[in-house]
Amino acid sequence: MTLMFAPAVMPRLPRSTPEAQGLNSSAVHSFLDTVVRDGQEMHSVMILRRGAVITEGWWSPYAPEHPHMLYSLSKSFTATAAGLAVAEGKFSLEDTVVSFFPDDVPTEISANLAAMRVRDLLTMSSGHNEEPPIRHNPTENWARAFLAHPVTHEPGTHFVYSSSATYMVSVIVQKTTGQDLLEYLGPRLFAPLGMGSPTWERCPRGIPVGGWGLNVRTEDIAVFGELYRNGGVWNGERILPEGWVATATEKHVSNGSDPNNDWNQGYGFQFWRCRHGAYRGDGAFGQYCVVLPEQEAVVAITSRVNDMGAVLNGIWDVLLPAMGAAPLAEDSTAHTALSERLSHLSIPPQDGERSAETAVKVSGTTYRFAPNEMEIASAVLNFAGNGGGGKLALSDGERDYEIPFGYGEWANGATGFPAFGPAFQSLSASGAWTDDDTFTLKICFYETPFIPTITCRFADDMVTMEIYGSMGFGPKERPALIGSRDADK
Repeated sequence: MTLMFAPAVMPRLPRSTPEAQGLNSSAVHSFLDTVVRDGQEMHSVMILRRGAVITEGWWSPYAPEHPHMLYSLSKSFTATAAGLAVAEGKFSLEDTVVSFFPDDVPTEISANLAAMRVRDLLTMSSGHNEEPPIRHNPTENWARAFLAHPVTHEPGTHFVYSSSATYMVSVIVQKTTGQDLLEYLGPRLFAPLGMGSPTWERCPRGIPVGGWGLNVRTEDIAVFGELYRNGGVWNGERILPEGWVATATEKHVSNGSDPNNDWNQGYGFQFWRCRHGAYRGDGAFGQYCVVLPEQEAVVAITSRVNDMGAVLNGIWDVLLPAMGAAPLAEDSTAHTALSERLSHLSIPPQDGERSAETAVKVSGTTYRFAPNEMEIASAVLNFAGNGGGGKLALSDGERDYEIPFGYGEWANGATGFPAFGPAFQSLSASGAWTDDDTFTLKICFYETPFIPTITCRFADDMVTMEIYGSMGFGPKERPALIGSRDADK
């Protein structure tokens, strides 16, 4: 009996049932109940035990074949590149950072800056009192901006979480190998693990940013976790250097004293130590690769959650205690219920009516806007007849970009609208009339954690357009846009 629907991508891991691997299906049910409480929004989950997938599901329109933005979970992949490069003799963990940047160091090099090692970058103990704000620096040379920032503490002694430090690791890998992270990891990690061709956000100089910006599929995350759980061996082949996994995932620096806080258990080489002997890579808004060596388990999750600790607590409080050493008798009732649940997971489409009298009046009408931060010059809503969906066309003044939508269901498309950014192109959208004069469009950018809404309120010859929901670390709410009907269209 299979546990869930067949994924649309070729599986690289064997499939099994929870019971066959010592976990009751009802415990997985309880875990899913726990992590979706209080509006927590899950996008995918994959649970492995002893190398086999025992649970997998995607909340439609998220799907197995779609990559998902990892945010800081990217750091663990950057550290892996560093480990491989060290093993190949490209550099040493004890090499000083300034030795790689003779043309970018400040005129006066402080003793602490001079002492900063690659090891200190990997352990988030570069000596800075705060993360160097390299992304907001007017220079396009982020490495130079990093090296110019005051190093207040002796490197190796003071933990400060810093994506900028991980960026420096990316630059060092590129300087010493002659390849950027994607080129370097391609034949050494991505190809052996069947990860295809991931993408990575780049800095103004074209260097992968390292600390964030990697995009991979959920099973890629799971395979990466399983590689680490097996000490760097995949399908009998050693992929990572002997001893690297133990070194990278052990505690190198303290980062707090709360025994119940999973951000206070110590930090390794771009991996967080966890309670219960576990470790993880994680990323903003709820991207997880959790490895539980004692339980021979890996949990991979993509999501948009407000409380990342609550998801970890669900693993510790619900899944972990239920993981037994021996196989269990099959529980057909719980197993069937879980399979049914996993095959029907979805993000609810926009709720409301399929049509309204206003739709006939405004369909195909062009509304023009004053200059605004979203760079929307004009918008046109076209409603198909018989409730068959429609399209929103946004213009930046140069060309139109269409967003198709369904009624009561998701419709796939791609916008290309420049102001959304390169990561916000592939989408599914669903629309509905939420009152007689208001049309609401829900847009799932399914390669990201974000699902903003566009609300259009029509009155006479005007439309008020409100875009709600963050698309990153920016604000959830933006100033309303007031559009006027174009008399010619």
